Formats: sequence, structure tokens, C-alpha cells
Amino acid sequence: MTSFRGSVRSVTASDHPAVERLWLMFRHDMSDFDGLLPNPDATFRSERLQSAFEDDDWTAYLFTSGDHPAGFAFVRSLSGPARVLNSFFVVRGARRSGIGLAAVREVIARHPGPWEIAFQDANAGAVAFWRRVATEIMGEAWTEERRPVPNRPDVPPDVWISFTTTG
Repeated sequence: MTSFRGSVRSVTASDHPAVERLWLMFRHDMSDFDGLLPNPDATFRSERLQSAFEDDDWTAYLFTSGDHPAGFAFVRSLSGPARVLNSFFVVRGARRSGIGLAAVREVIARHPGPWEIAFQDANAGAVAFWRRVATEIMGEAWTEERRPVPNRPDVPPDVWISFTTTG
């Protein structure tokens, strides 16, 4: 696959329908790991999506390749002690093109300071990707720990990577 040549931009109101459709793809992929089924109307839980659009302490980014949507990132806790990369998704057709690494580098660069990123051990692709991201951005200056998922004692703990960037 070719290298990513696209853009990362803040989501605007006109982007909401595209991001909502990408959200369905993201949640579908995540159902392999969290076991959550769609709602009766075939949508998935969307609290994080709504927060990314409406909450002042969140921001959303859309990744594009030409005029094609290729993924998104939601960042929360903009005013908190650490930014949290809450949701991150690249469409399957754009994976392994360099878009993920390029996009996450740009998103993180826009918000210097402490960062936390969670993923699941069962998601082998995410494990390799996020460890590579942390190493490429920070060298050895990052940590990893497992934390229980709030209100979900039935699932394994999430893996959290933490690091601090400078502006």
C-alpha cells in the first residue's frame, strides 16, 4: 500500500454525518473486543461521539485522503491534567498506509503535555500500533499499565500508555 498523503483537520458541523458513519465502523470493529452488540436500530452506543461534538473539554479530528474520509480521533480532558486519546479509528482500506502514525503525531502535536491512550490486550493490532507510536514519539520516555475498565468487571483491564510531550 502507498504512503499516506492526506490531512488531519478539526471536525466541523458539516463533517458530523461522515464522522457518525465512521463511528459505526469503529464500534463494529471494537465489538470484536468488547462483545457489545448494536442497539435494536443497528446503531451503537454513541456517548463518546456526542461528547466529541458537544463538550468543550473534547475535540474531534477527521483524517482524509483526498476527498475521502479515512478516520478520526477524539481527544478528551483538554483542560485536565492529561489529554486522553479517547477514540481513534482508521478505515480498513487505509490501514498500513502510514495514515495512523501521521494522524496521531499531528493530533498529539496540537496538544502538548501529558497524554494517556488506552487499548485492549486482545487487540493485537492496537497493541503493536500504540507501542510503536509511543516509541516513535517519545523514545523510551513512556509507561504502560493495566487499569480496570470502570463498571465492567466482566472484561479484562485496559492497557494505558502514558507520556508527556513538549510544545
